[in-house]
This record gives sequence, C-alpha cells and structure tokens, in this order.
Amino acid sequence: MQRNIKSLLGFAMGATDGEIGTLEEIYFDDNNWAVHYLVVKTGSWLFGRKVLISPQALKSIDWGKEHLVVNLTKVQIEKSPDIDTDKPVSRQQEIALYQHYAWQRYGGNGFYAGGVWAVLPTAPVYDEAIVTKENNSDNVHLRSSATVTGYHIHATDGEIGHVNDFIIDDENWHVLYIVIDTHNFIGGKKVLIPVINIKEVQWAESKVLVDISMDSIKDCALFDESQFTSSGTPELTLEKK
Repeated sequence: MQRNIKSLLGFAMGATDGEIGTLEEIYFDDNNWAVHYLVVKTGSWLFGRKVLISPQALKSIDWGKEHLVVNLTKVQIEKSPDIDTDKPVSRQQEIALYQHYAWQRYGGNGFYAGGVWAVLPTAPVYDEAIVTKENNSDNVHLRSSATVTGYHIHATDGEIGHVNDFIIDDENWHVLYIVIDTHNFIGGKKVLIPVINIKEVQWAESKVLVDISMDSIKDCALFDESQFTSSGTPELTLEKK
C-alpha cells in the first residue's frame, strides 16, 4: 500500500527481545528514491541515541497498533556504529553499518543481491577502490525526510509552494510522490507530484526543482491524507529466511 511518511512518524519500534524506540524520520536516495534507512530514536535504555536501520531488517508491521518489529536484538543495535544523524552520512559509515549487521548489499537494478524479497530499495553498489579513494566522503544523494520537508518547490516557470510530506510504497520502500503545499498559489491546496518529475534536490538552496510548469502542478492529483492512513490496516508479516 501507499502511505505518507508523516502518518508513520512516532511508530513504536521493537527488536526481537524488547522495545527500542520510535520512528523519527527516513533517509532516502534522491537518485532512485529508495528508502535506505529508518531513523529510530531509542529510549532510555540507549540514552535516546538515534540509530539507522535498513528496511530490509523489518520483520513485521502492525499498522493498526502503529508498531514495527525488526529482526535484530537490542545488543546488536546497542553495538552498532554510532552515527550522528544530524550530519551527512558518509559512505564509510554506510559500509560499517552493513558489515555490523551483515545486511545484504544492494545491487543497482532494484533487487537485493541474494535477498529474499522480490523487490526492495536500491543503494549504491560499493566499489572498494572508490571507498579507498573517497574514504570519508558523504553520500550526497542520501536525503533526510525531516530536512527536505519545507524545501521550496520550483516549477519550470516559478516557485509554487514547499514540500509537505512524502508518499512511499510500504512493500518495496520507495518514495513515489512528494506532497506539495501550494500556499496561496492555488488556494493552499496540497497536491501530489510523482518523483519522476523531480530534476534535482538542492541542499544548499533548500530547493526541489521539477520539470513541469505551474499550470501542470495545478492539475496534479490532490492529496487526501485519509487515503494513506495506517489506521485499521492489518498486520503485515515480512517473511525472512
């Protein structure tokens, strides 16, 4: 199903042996719009530290109870690489995460290399030569949903609002649409823009550039949050081998 990110924030997160915290935001790649990480704010057991967990670690999701469970133990999470989620995540830090959890590396075609799900988020294929050369470089395409929310939307012929939310597919964890709050441009309506129409996300300028006109945006589908709510949806179990 398709869900908006704001409706998922605050979901409780559990490990195989107890609760670990709450979902605070996501990190996605603005090249292929795959969700790379869930940002989990841990509770008092880990002093409120924020940790990054890949969607491939999800074991089950109870949408009605707003609860997600990952196939990790609290000890695994406690001993994971300590990454400052308020700063860009480097490629070396990403590699450290995958080595710690023994997660499947990603291929460039939309499938986990050797994974058990049919279609899952893609991430860069790590080349050891590049990693050696760019040891601490940031993954410049890894974006925080919290940071990008509020970015100004620039159509081909002018500004027309700001990013309000994101719509994801909860099966393959890809971003499908961004929700645009048009302010007073078209009566303050919220519309959905497919990510295929996004040309570029500019960190320094806090802008999202799209390849369509203001008139075309006015004709986009209106955002109705009730269509994406998690309330009342049954539990989803993700089979892991």
